[in-house]
Amino acid sequence: MSAGGVARLGASVRGQLARACHKYGAGGARAAMSSSAGGSSDLTPGARLRALVQDAASSKQPLQIVGAINAYSALMAEKKGFKALYLSGGGVALSSLGVPDLGITTLEDVCIDARRITRACPATPLLVDIDTGFGTTIFNVRRTIQDVEAAGVAGVHMEDQVVAKRCGHRPNKQIVSTEEMVHRITAAVDARANPDFFIMARTDALATEGLASSIERCKAYVAAGADALFIEAVTELDQYKAFSEAIPGVPLLSNLTEFGKTPLWSLPELAESGACMALYPLSAFRAMSKGADTVFSTLLDKGSVKPCMDALHTREQTYEVIDYHKHEQMLDKFQSNQ
Repeated sequence: MSAGGVARLGASVRGQLARACHKYGAGGARAAMSSSAGGSSDLTPGARLRALVQDAASSKQPLQIVGAINAYSALMAEKKGFKALYLSGGGVALSSLGVPDLGITTLEDVCIDARRITRACPATPLLVDIDTGFGTTIFNVRRTIQDVEAAGVAGVHMEDQVVAKRCGHRPNKQIVSTEEMVHRITAAVDARANPDFFIMARTDALATEGLASSIERCKAYVAAGADALFIEAVTELDQYKAFSEAIPGVPLLSNLTEFGKTPLWSLPELAESGACMALYPLSAFRAMSKGADTVFSTLLDKGSVKPCMDALHTREQTYEVIDYHKHEQMLDKFQSNQ
């Protein structure tokens, strides 16, 4: 699409929405960040995420967003000090359903896991993968945004693959037209109840159409109202630079998924290239999987877990994650008053 076409498409979308796309005010996000020290409940989840992203961009210290497949792992990440959490669509497919990341999961599958995480960690913003919007029409996208926002989620990313999608680091991906993705974004922006709800556009076009075409697509996505960009399967740091120079001021996310197409760059390397968010979607899940595999193999081979006890969390370490003793004291107090 030409630059003129992008401009016309963006103007058309803004007219359909009948409101300006929410943008960061000068210094507004940093001010919000300062006022929310300690996770103030005065800010919505989306406002907290926006503040963190803007602070990362301003300080050139990329925000680390860590994947949590369930409420327990979300609590672990929060207690370690991470400021933002992520629920992967592939993670829901793998951990909750035991199926491949091939568009098999439903909106409700994602909402169930999202609600559990936001209830366990209400002060830490959660970014959620909604694949292609869970449906073939703008009405499906609208419902997805409404349901996910109602679950206490801070923001989402939505991609430009066809509905029968594939993992972003696998071959044979198929991409919809720029116009169709713009319609998805338009529907998402129009459906959010709070303008701070964070809507990120993901493009998988880099692997199929190349850099120049992907940049033109993303210009249209931003014109349609996307708050940030997720460029999937980046293979060179200079590609982030190209996006940041072509679309200045728009936050970029780097997906640092292990064993994929993208090298595991450092935070300083990402900052230098223009990315202000570093995503680790399934790092903890992969470690958990390897740990479970070790335990299962040891039990089968040795008939006991004793040879691999060092790989296990102790009972007290588990209790610390869930504040077990605090809950037990509440129960003791309740029962003593009966």
